[in-house]
Amino acid sequence: MSKYIITIDAGTTSERAIIFNKKGEIVNTSQREFEQFYPKPGWVEHTPLEIWETQKFTINDVMEKQRVEASEIAAIGITNQRETTMVWDRKTGKNLYRAIVWQDRRTASYCNKLKAEGHEAMIQEKTGLLIDAYFSASKIRWILDHVEGAQVRAENGELAFGTVDTWLLWKLTGGKVHATDVSNASRTMLYNIHSLAWDDELLDLFNIPKGMLPEVKASSDDFGKTDPELFGAAIPIGGIAGDQQSALFGQMCTEPGMVKNTYGTGCFLVMNTGDKVIKSENKLLSTIGWKIGDKVNYALEGSIFIGGAIVQWLRDNVHFIDQSADVEALAKTVKDNGGVYFVPGFVGLGAPHWDQYSTGVMIGLSRGTQKGHIARAALEALALQSMEVIETMALDSGITLKELRVDGGASANDLLMQIQSDFTGLDIVRPEITETTAQGAAFLAGLAVGYWQSQDEIKALWKVDKKFAPSGKDNSKIKKNWSRAVERAKAWNEED
Repeated sequence: MSKYIITIDAGTTSERAIIFNKKGEIVNTSQREFEQFYPKPGWVEHTPLEIWETQKFTINDVMEKQRVEASEIAAIGITNQRETTMVWDRKTGKNLYRAIVWQDRRTASYCNKLKAEGHEAMIQEKTGLLIDAYFSASKIRWILDHVEGAQVRAENGELAFGTVDTWLLWKLTGGKVHATDVSNASRTMLYNIHSLAWDDELLDLFNIPKGMLPEVKASSDDFGKTDPELFGAAIPIGGIAGDQQSALFGQMCTEPGMVKNTYGTGCFLVMNTGDKVIKSENKLLSTIGWKIGDKVNYALEGSIFIGGAIVQWLRDNVHFIDQSADVEALAKTVKDNGGVYFVPGFVGLGAPHWDQYSTGVMIGLSRGTQKGHIARAALEALALQSMEVIETMALDSGITLKELRVDGGASANDLLMQIQSDFTGLDIVRPEITETTAQGAAFLAGLAVGYWQSQDEIKALWKVDKKFAPSGKDNSKIKKNWSRAVERAKAWNEED
């Protein structure tokens, strides 16, 4: 019996490889950041080849650290930043353009045109998504429009599209497998989440040739094997899921009504809705959680574009702190926010506002404002944005929530977790292993190869680290002022 599972966690700012054991515990990890490109305001790009080379390094590095041979790896699971779009030549593997990142807003005006033409209802009905530059379809269209000859080459079957999982799978298998899973496909705005197929009407609307698209498989499935030359022997690839769906599974939110929040670069709240698609009336997304065997689990999602990136901004742009973890101590130097509100609309506002033209706003500054007040306001911004989505989920689903399971880097911040509990009135539950995004992909891959026999076996591995209960503090003034601040951030960058 092979000893381990490796998860590839292809994030927005770094690549990681994590080794898990049979108990679902992290045995070793390797991480390396890669370069971010901002060619114009609102544009965000990555270099696909750098993503691959960085990821390949972390896999080799973690295997060397643990002194693990390829034969000791039962399977590889992949979880990834979603929606990020790449197009490459099928023969050469050469990319036509840099990866256009999920945060990128260059197609906002094109998306507005689609809305004006009346396509939103049809798109939401088929895909569960709202028309927005966030998703892959408009990014593919931009590449086909702006790279000379790309449309004709796509129509001739020469080009392949993929999100990051598909690109890494292609590279891992030496170009043999061009596939994705249902969770990633459901984020492209081209996939019908009811029929579980690429949708011809949507492909016609965006003028995207079907031949570009990857095969769509279950999230726990046979995705082929790695090229033996990469790691010394062929390793099965058994699981793929977009990062937020992977975290939902890693948190064992396997019953309808269970909700998790991942505090990563963004904040992503996802509720399991079971075998039913719940259409949101309040600008949340209906999406696919995962597919195991023939069973599909659907979900409601609220995407907050700037979450932990607020703390990165405090660290890297204005140098308030040296390390991200320092924000908690800085926020504790004051007793409250001092009247300061921080709306991090750096790349527009996501759920439930969906304002492509909002800006970042800091309001309520006075002569008495200190760094601590701004740090506190930043943490409150994470919690308040999440609160808005949680309230919207309860409204859409008709389900009264009792707890919120949390993960991601910022979930280690006890002050933030207490603030989150106070703002939402929910118990906040942090598991022992907060790397649930990577853990979910490991579980999916392990199920595919029989490393774990059942979901019940996996559920027994999930353990609570700490719970945070509401203190009963009255936060109505903070909530009211937050709403006022958000309104001031909206539509600032609207085009003429």
